[in-house]
Amino acid sequence: MTGVEAFLEVLAGAGVKHIFGNPGTTELPLNDALVGDRRFQYILALQEIPVVAMADGYAQASGGIGVANVHICCGLGNAMGMLYNAWCAGTPLLLTAGQQDRRLVFEEPVLAGDLVSVARPWTKWAAEVGRVEDVPRAVRRAVQTALTPPTGPVFLALPVDVQTEACDRLDLSPPSVPDRRVRPAVEALHRAAALLAEARQPAILAGSRVTEAGAVAELVTVAERLGAPVLLEAGTAHGRIPFPTDHPLYADCVPLWSPQVRRALAEFDVLLVAGVNLLRSYIYQEPARPLPENLRLVQMDDDPWQIGKNYPVEVGLLGDLKTGLAELGDRLAEVMPASQAAAARARVERYAASRRAAQETLRTKMAAERERRPMTPLTLMGALAKVLPRDAAVVEEAVTTTNTTLERLGALADPAAYFGHRGWALGWGLGSALGVKLAWPGRPVLAILGDGGAMYGIQGLWSAAHHRIPVTFVICNNAQYLILKHCGDAMPLPRMAARQYLGMDLVQPEIDFVGLARSLGVEARRVTEPEELSAQVEASLTGDRPVLFDVAITR
Repeated sequence: MTGVEAFLEVLAGAGVKHIFGNPGTTELPLNDALVGDRRFQYILALQEIPVVAMADGYAQASGGIGVANVHICCGLGNAMGMLYNAWCAGTPLLLTAGQQDRRLVFEEPVLAGDLVSVARPWTKWAAEVGRVEDVPRAVRRAVQTALTPPTGPVFLALPVDVQTEACDRLDLSPPSVPDRRVRPAVEALHRAAALLAEARQPAILAGSRVTEAGAVAELVTVAERLGAPVLLEAGTAHGRIPFPTDHPLYADCVPLWSPQVRRALAEFDVLLVAGVNLLRSYIYQEPARPLPENLRLVQMDDDPWQIGKNYPVEVGLLGDLKTGLAELGDRLAEVMPASQAAAARARVERYAASRRAAQETLRTKMAAERERRPMTPLTLMGALAKVLPRDAAVVEEAVTTTNTTLERLGALADPAAYFGHRGWALGWGLGSALGVKLAWPGRPVLAILGDGGAMYGIQGLWSAAHHRIPVTFVICNNAQYLILKHCGDAMPLPRMAARQYLGMDLVQPEIDFVGLARSLGVEARRVTEPEELSAQVEASLTGDRPVLFDVAITR
């Protein structure tokens, strides 16, 4: 068996069915081996951004390993932004690249370079395989490392001669991932429960790792027992949704900037932090500390690096979030006195009334904007919310348009079916949506993309057409990098405050997304009316081919 055949054998043992790639000369042995191997579907993309984004989306949706193969130095360079996204998201991703034949290395051949040093900062583990005998062991270690909490991407470089060399002494055992359900320490759980049960005004800040641990239901139980509102990570780190958006205790994302964060958390005395990088700030503002000084923290995570990393905690709980939240909920039921349980129920009612009022205010604002043309972002999102199926997956890379509208309306029935950015290397959303669809072929997938971000990974449309992957793409077209203008206001910068912008408007010419999509084989149309958008999107989500809608919004 050759090295590349052994590589595929171990991947098959790990349950891998898709390999996302864009080949070059150093990857040709892999593509040659795949010709006769029916265990895998090779998903071709025309550039490395959609290659890695597809593997990222596939891994997040499936919960398994995503495998991407790119070209040597130049291909890895193109892939680095998406590798950074996977690193920030903790995606279990195996990124591989070919390496030059070892017999040529001393001559400094074309394309060769130190791939491992390039990939190492944004991976859990990176290595170059130097012997064919080590290929199976390297693949096993890579898969196991990627899937063991805290999960994350790994990298392997495979020299051409290692891929093609044959060996008859190979251990082809499949990867074995240890059971991740490791409970937090019992004593720490008891201290956490006591502190939360005594809180006058508790709250919860929850993040993506709750969803990825399958712990949404357990978090709901804890929130209801405490009568605590559940806030999500800020929009710039809002990856997966850890709490049902139609629940009365859903409290939207924390704000972006430090002063607003302090105001949002000022009323609370104890904060349970679960599965969150606390906090991933974006732009520096005073006060430097976004958390109120009197706020006591209980932090639970499966990543020891995150607990107490930036802010001291009263109780740190290291362990699986599903197991830990379940045991915390049970302990709260035991220790909360009747008076505190009654106060928690009263808080639930109060937050439910506040949520209903906020939704009514939002709907009133939507109605007031409905006749404006081009559509406002709120009108666009209302049109999508109106027809979004309960089983739909939503992939979002348009933060200034989406503005958590679907969440605030309670329109996302399945919290685990939302995928947002956590790294913000642009171009991720389009490819990620294709990966989600391949992982969940029976569910409709809607990708909501900004026009600027979409252009970083637009080549993924060709892959959608070529492999007939039925995703609905909505381009929120305001002909600008709007988030940069918002950030300029937040910093602040004098000329941007005077609305003088350089390099932030996508005009002269404007991008013809309809023509561009059609040139890549994807059906596309321009939509200007909300009723038309609702009807067209609803029909496309039950179709069997990719469709793109270019929607002009206010500028």
